[in-house]
Amino acid sequence: MKARKSPRLKFIDLSIPIESVPSDPEFMIPQLEYVDHQAGLASAQELLGCRPEDLPLGLGWAVERVTLGTHSGTHLDAPWHYAPVSQGKRAKTIDQIPLEWCYGNGVCLDFRRKKDGEEITVEDLEKALKKIRYRIKPKDIVLIMTGADKFWGKPEYLMKGAGMGRKSTLWLLHQGVKVVGIDAWSWDRPLPFLKKEFQEKGDANILWAAHFAGIEKEYLHMEKMANLQKLPPYGFTLACFPVKVKAASAGWVRPVAIVKK
Repeated sequence: MKARKSPRLKFIDLSIPIESVPSDPEFMIPQLEYVDHQAGLASAQELLGCRPEDLPLGLGWAVERVTLGTHSGTHLDAPWHYAPVSQGKRAKTIDQIPLEWCYGNGVCLDFRRKKDGEEITVEDLEKALKKIRYRIKPKDIVLIMTGADKFWGKPEYLMKGAGMGRKSTLWLLHQGVKVVGIDAWSWDRPLPFLKKEFQEKGDANILWAAHFAGIEKEYLHMEKMANLQKLPPYGFTLACFPVKVKAASAGWVRPVAIVKK
């Protein structure tokens, strides 16, 4: 009896690197200090009690020192980020979220045609799903592609991409979705657009509306994703387990799409 062949799998990295580039507000830009093998020799000698000639190449170890926030790089926001309560209960922090939410069937919706700062509406979601002939299922992980990731590393990244609104976010959540993601700086529309519109209209409902939807309905979202254009519209598995930061509002994540070849 012939052994069944395992399916060939393709792994697609959907994250950006942790690096010091002007694509965040200045106070959020990560700071990295690289310590090379020569600089690491002194600590290696001290901790191992040896001489340089005892070590291969006479060198120590390379290490890095990093200063960053939990919302630096590709990250997963917990409900605690949006507000202290969600669905009438204390909002979960990133170390409290169920891991089973972070692994499931992925769906990628393409909104690259939308202009920077435009809102993705319920009608937009319905049209995009109709176009790919797909119906959202409970626990699907839904990704929103805006094309903003190609501006990563540049200051204009903060202004790029369309974004979600309160109604469109809640529409996804009412389909049974718990985790979503976007390839832009924020799940909401870029903050400079929200600020300008609020100052013009004075309507507080404009402010961070997609995030605040999490007060009514519990959910998690990934921000600063990348490479969504490499995905099929559906039919892939997504893994997006966050780093377990105690009592934090977010955790760094390296989302990976797994596609059968």
